[in-house]
Amino acid sequence: MKRILIPLLSIVCLVLIWNGYSQRADSKVDLFHYKHTYVGDNSAVGTIVKQLAHHQELRQIALETKQTPYGITLDYKEIETGEVEQEIKETVLYNATYLFALVDNVDHITFSFPDYTFKVTREQLDGWYNTQLSTVEQEKDLKKLIRNQLKSDKSVNQFFVH
Repeated sequence: MKRILIPLLSIVCLVLIWNGYSQRADSKVDLFHYKHTYVGDNSAVGTIVKQLAHHQELRQIALETKQTPYGITLDYKEIETGEVEQEIKETVLYNATYLFALVDNVDHITFSFPDYTFKVTREQLDGWYNTQLSTVEQEKDLKKLIRNQLKSDKSVNQFFVH
């Protein structure tokens, strides 16, 4: 009985330990822990981006840090959802909002999808929200701001008309 019990308990312990690590790896990160990040901090920017909408379709992140204005380029593979163009526009606005709220010195973000490319500047997005995103200090406030702006397709589409 002991010969079976010891290996069995060892396996159970390994499974429990593995399960604990994998749950921690999949858990949501407190993004506002990264408030006041800079474009040059590739680890922090990468962590933020990996928590945003459609992060699973993200192919590559490029940070433009050699000279101002500083930027981020996010290259995505195809998003396969119902209304693709509208989903992409909402993703661009949602992800840009978080990045401009958290990364202090980013001036522009380019979102590249197979059929679409959008460049969003801090000035454009602050104007669309009628607030400086960098002054938002809590995630609940940012989520409320996003929810209010993204609730209508008309509002979303107006941002992309210029």
